[in-house]
Amino acid sequence: MTTPATSPAWEELLTAALLGTDRRTPEGVPRGRAAPGALLDAAAAETVRRRAGLRPGRAAAPRPEAAPADPRPALPPAAARRLALLLADRPGAGTAGRRGTAPDLMELLPQWLQTANTRGLAPPAESLPALLDAARARTDLRPAALEFAGPRALWLARLNPDWRFALRATPGGGGALPGPRETERIAKLWREGLFAERVAVLSALRARDADAGRELLVSTWPTERAEDRLMFVDSLRTGLGARDEPFLEQALTDRSRTVRATAAELLSALPGSALAARMAVRAGACVSVDRTRDTPTIVVEAPHECDPGMERDGVSPKPPAGRGERSWWFGQLVESAPLATWPARLGGRTPREILALPVADDWLGELHAAWCRAAVRQRDADWSRALLGAPSAPGAGGPGAVSLAERAKLLGTLPVGERAAWVAGFIAAHGLSEAFQLLGVCAVPWAEPLGRSVVDALNIARDAGSYPWSFSGVMGLAERCLDPSEASRLDGLLAVPDEPEDASPGAGSYWAEAFQRLGSTLRLRAVMRAEFEPASPLPGVTPRPAA
Repeated sequence: MTTPATSPAWEELLTAALLGTDRRTPEGVPRGRAAPGALLDAAAAETVRRRAGLRPGRAAAPRPEAAPADPRPALPPAAARRLALLLADRPGAGTAGRRGTAPDLMELLPQWLQTANTRGLAPPAESLPALLDAARARTDLRPAALEFAGPRALWLARLNPDWRFALRATPGGGGALPGPRETERIAKLWREGLFAERVAVLSALRARDADAGRELLVSTWPTERAEDRLMFVDSLRTGLGARDEPFLEQALTDRSRTVRATAAELLSALPGSALAARMAVRAGACVSVDRTRDTPTIVVEAPHECDPGMERDGVSPKPPAGRGERSWWFGQLVESAPLATWPARLGGRTPREILALPVADDWLGELHAAWCRAAVRQRDADWSRALLGAPSAPGAGGPGAVSLAERAKLLGTLPVGERAAWVAGFIAAHGLSEAFQLLGVCAVPWAEPLGRSVVDALNIARDAGSYPWSFSGVMGLAERCLDPSEASRLDGLLAVPDEPEDASPGAGSYWAEAFQRLGSTLRLRAVMRAEFEPASPLPGVTPRPAA
């Protein structure tokens, strides 16, 4: 019997399709204008024959074990249908192309998954292959997708090499992490697990019992490889506390420079640690106030050498290219010193008053940048506020925030509401051109003042005549982060405005399309949120009275 894959009829049809029926007409297909249609009919019939003619293979291995049960409650039907639509919109699913005013469904999938995971819901079994494909295609989506996919997806992953990544990404190869009382299982996974599994079990243990996590690490510390020790000691950031200090002090003598540096960084984040005290003495010796001048001025005397004690405490002796040794050592000392020590050393001044002092001999940038790093490391909101300054301030936006990245990190130390208010003020004063990185640290959905500020700034950009894709990053964030209740505010921006003479050609139409897409995306997010509430009517839909 000729196998379907090598059927001459199929090969002949394929050749005719590639060459064209004018040059090659298969046997049985009429010539002339009817040939293309007849060729397609013959191909369809041959396709069915090929599929129906396949013989089922003989099972070469025992049947796989049954899939485990997923104890979580099932998705509401409307949410399950929505999941199918979101997954069908993923790249490679045949829906690529210009979206116009249509929402980008794939960009809404992370938010949908977060909601489903927060509610502890289980996916329909038929959606698992598409979920695994989506997690395979997008690493940023992977943790949330695998959490939602649950144990049955991992059972599937063992049967398909394309989905093996799910087993590697899940500690224990698909099994749940050991519980707090499963000491033997924890010890076995720590002793015999893969590196990723060991990091995961250590992180999980630190999150629920910091002391137990540290003791687990101490039990095998001398036998760990240097590259593994670095990741393990970095895991101590979770639940970091004063009782970690003896172990971290011991790690300051580790053979690996990177391990020593990480241990020193963690110790400097503990204001009461011995290392922080040593750094405070060293940094304090470098910074003083000269009161003999007309205006009190900060004077810096950077260290002239990096002594063995400084190296032991994590100070790197060799500066990067283009950086002077003394300024390099000075910056490391100041960023590791507790910020709480500076007001007392600098005349009882507040952080804002300290930052307002002039600094002699061009040391201002170096000193303020080091305080900026210290504020982020020590999560000090008072110093962060002082370093950020007023959002309407010109230039870098604050006395110590020398870059957008540093400003974003400083904002991360502030309470959520204060963070949103500061970014709203920044956008109102400076527009959107530098706001993308700052918006990324604000909580979702954006608070009302922040959302209003973004929409107003987009409207101003439209009136200025630029194209909307100059703000595509902010527009994409707005689709995902604006509160859906803001959709009605966008209705007044949907009309195509009269274009000024100096406007980019056609910009008004593109802006109208962009605002329509933003509005429709916000309304879709409201619908998606309602679909998780099976008893709640959809927004804008009035339930019919009972008959």
